[in-house]
Amino acid sequence: MKKQNYIFYGLESNSAEVQGFIEHIIKSNLDAEKAGNDKTPICIWGTHGIGKTALVKQIAIENNFQWAYIAPAQFEEMGDLIGMPTKEDGKTSFLAPEWVPETTGPGILLIDDVNRADDRILRGIMQLLQNFELVSWKLPPLWQIVLTANPDGGDYSVTPMDDAMLTRMMHVTMHFDPKVWAIWAEKNGIDSRGINFVLTYPEIAEGNRTTPRSLVQFFNSIASIPNLQKQLPLVQMLASSCLDEETVTAFIAFVQQNLAELITSEEILAVSNFQTQVHNPVKAIVQKDVFRVDILATMCTRMINYLMLHKIKMDKNQLENLKSFVKMDFLPNDLRLSLLQDIMSGDNESLKQVVADPEISMMLLQNM
Repeated sequence: MKKQNYIFYGLESNSAEVQGFIEHIIKSNLDAEKAGNDKTPICIWGTHGIGKTALVKQIAIENNFQWAYIAPAQFEEMGDLIGMPTKEDGKTSFLAPEWVPETTGPGILLIDDVNRADDRILRGIMQLLQNFELVSWKLPPLWQIVLTANPDGGDYSVTPMDDAMLTRMMHVTMHFDPKVWAIWAEKNGIDSRGINFVLTYPEIAEGNRTTPRSLVQFFNSIASIPNLQKQLPLVQMLASSCLDEETVTAFIAFVQQNLAELITSEEILAVSNFQTQVHNPVKAIVQKDVFRVDILATMCTRMINYLMLHKIKMDKNQLENLKSFVKMDFLPNDLRLSLLQDIMSGDNESLKQVVADPEISMMLLQNM
């Protein structure tokens, strides 16, 4: 992505940190509401396609919250926001718009891409952010307001927010973290070849057309193609439909170099002969032409994610294969140390047996 003089608000954080921040504020808001105090909306800033909206929806699902959504850029009149006027007992009031939730929460109202709305719509939202109500209607109890916004100061078509609006919210900026994204991708069944590609070339995920969102679109489109090399023209066409040219070129090279077919963590743990089925083939790939530390880093990240997500209770063969993976003679010491630290910090007790191996214990001591 071209460098811009973007203006963000709040601490720059990965999606896991943003989720923790939001869930903490939601709890604080619920406590405040119970005590009769004001609640505070949350605004998530970030570039396009990094998963801000998806994250908020995921939080709602995981916490069993109700969900309501508006995109105020679609509002053409104030009536879309405050509702339509009606006369009751000789007085004018406003009927709440259809999007306004009617039942008691807990729930999340997401105001998506808020600063793409017209300035007068933004000004109209200010009372909602302050009091969780507008004119003649209010949000039901236990509802939270979360907003998303693209940054000011760059090439985004956004309406700047003044301090009066900014100070009505708490802010955080979300950035892309390939390792955190890989954990999400593993959980959601994203094509493993795509995960390998992003971990090997993490810089590609921050382009203009290439974003985490467009990468997932592409990876989903190739999931039904078992052999990418055999259908390379189709793969290139699919990639070009949603990604930057540089990303397309990198992915095609990734396929042609057989990197898309790297042995998976599950396969590594299941092999009957580690030396011939894992050690030798991987060594041949990473020591071809130039030493590919990036590929080994990808394999280590995939391995620790697989172990932690699936919470495997390892049998003897799996345990020996994992030990052999850690001991590979061409694995750089910094990657080995990082892998062992992740294994030790996890809550899977069966993995701790790896560190009990005398040779691995000595490696660990020598590199700490």
